[in-house]
Amino acid sequence: MRFRKMHGLGNDFVMVNGEAEKLPAEINSLAEAVCDRHLGVGADGLIIIDKNAAAGCDLRFRIYNSDGSEAEMCGNGIRCAAVFAREQGLTEKTKIVFDTKAGKVIPQITGEAVRVNMGPPHLAPAEIPALFDGQQVVSRPLTVGGMRFDCTLVSMGNPHCVIFVDDVDNFPVGEIGPRVEKHSLFPAKINAHFVQKVAQDRLRLRVWERGCGQTLACGTGACATAVAAALNGITGRKVQIELVCGSLFIEWNADDNCVYMTGPATSVFDGELI
Repeated sequence: MRFRKMHGLGNDFVMVNGEAEKLPAEINSLAEAVCDRHLGVGADGLIIIDKNAAAGCDLRFRIYNSDGSEAEMCGNGIRCAAVFAREQGLTEKTKIVFDTKAGKVIPQITGEAVRVNMGPPHLAPAEIPALFDGQQVVSRPLTVGGMRFDCTLVSMGNPHCVIFVDDVDNFPVGEIGPRVEKHSLFPAKINAHFVQKVAQDRLRLRVWERGCGQTLACGTGACATAVAAALNGITGRKVQIELVCGSLFIEWNADDNCVYMTGPATSVFDGELI
């Protein structure tokens, strides 16, 4: 199986052209083996791009986490997918409509960056999903391991729990993250994000991803974080999200209620899995 290794700010993926490669019916176990950092290529996820897309879409986007589970969407992955699809000859477009499990997602290649229309955020607890009452979950108490946090929940097609902290660099993400991910209030599990305000238009983010563990970046998580910050009055609707290996620019547009994400997509190497 031929592949390309790519990353978005350190969130790394094995990219596969589903039109050119013969793939097994059982993708979940393939993803787990390929993403293993000792016995495989090593990645946070396996992404497969093919032409088996829904009507009105150019290409289909499928992503599998390193534990083999399939995710709905991935912000860093969709930027990589746009660049990969063009370089593989799957499309000549610079603005591509991808069919994902979270619906249509539209990245546009603009020079060295990719700007993605991530669609609207979803805030109702049933859309997360989360076992809370009310129409939104904004700064609501969440008890984890005997500690109380205020959480804000946002779905960007996949579920996110955003928690604002005073010192994110020293926060025990590895301890609290998995407890938030598997909390009984989140029946489909959840991505956990720990955020510190740096300036009125700047936030610093650390990530615990559902099905992956700690990752260097999360695009949908950055979008959810920007929405959560605006809902809590911490920032405005335009914000720079600082991650371990760089920054994403996020805008929650009030006119069309869509979230736009701009950031890089980097190719590392091509290879063949034997």
